[in-house]
Amino acid sequence: MHNPLQITFLGTGTSSGVPMIACGCEVCTSPDPKDNRLRTSVMVQTANTSIVIDTTPDFRYQMLREHVKKLDAVVFTHPHKDHVAGLDDIRAFNFFQHCAVDVFANELTIQALKREFAYIFAEKKYPGIPDINVVQIQDTPFQIGDIKVIPFTVMHMNMPVLGFRIGDFTYVTDANYIGETEKDLIKGSKVLVLNALRKEKHISHYTLEEAIALSDELHIPETYFTHLSHQMGKHYEVSMTLPPGKHLAFDGLKIEL
Repeated sequence: MHNPLQITFLGTGTSSGVPMIACGCEVCTSPDPKDNRLRTSVMVQTANTSIVIDTTPDFRYQMLREHVKKLDAVVFTHPHKDHVAGLDDIRAFNFFQHCAVDVFANELTIQALKREFAYIFAEKKYPGIPDINVVQIQDTPFQIGDIKVIPFTVMHMNMPVLGFRIGDFTYVTDANYIGETEKDLIKGSKVLVLNALRKEKHISHYTLEEAIALSDELHIPETYFTHLSHQMGKHYEVSMTLPPGKHLAFDGLKIEL
């Protein structure tokens, strides 16, 4: 039996965010706050434990907006910049929590972190830089406080990306292929978060139609689509066309499980 979970969507936009810089399309100029999308990330919390999946370029603002005072760990899906670029800002949690923050990632992502944040891993450390404990994710479940995380691998064109099942909740971003073994692991989830970049075909992301079909195939009661591009269309208009149990996620949305 899992502790009750609260899922907070910190960001639901693709790598450029929405609005996209210099774009004047109807989505990027929409007055609806649900059409404003920071880069994709979620926070998973129990009464005792708080983890963030991916530290986006918007991580600092996401933490401030949600008034986050405690962070037990960061879990990374893959090394693309829109998912790791905000790592430096965990140093605020180091300062107030008086300890290192655990960072869970696969080998590919660990190597990218060492390249992009070399100063964090340097032998001679400058005062005030982030203090992290890096834990390599293997093919086995791991525990963060009272949250049990089951990792599995999906494909983002040619890049392996980690998805995570936490109790009745499954999170998959940046994917366009999920194998049968991994599908079996997702089945039985009450809530699935799945990337759906846009309506048109894409080389490394599910389309909205593909994401809906996958949710139907897996018989998931409630599916929330994330990592959305401005090409998807306006939140309100697209939401009106979705089948029951299918939703466009939006920044700040909270789900209780």
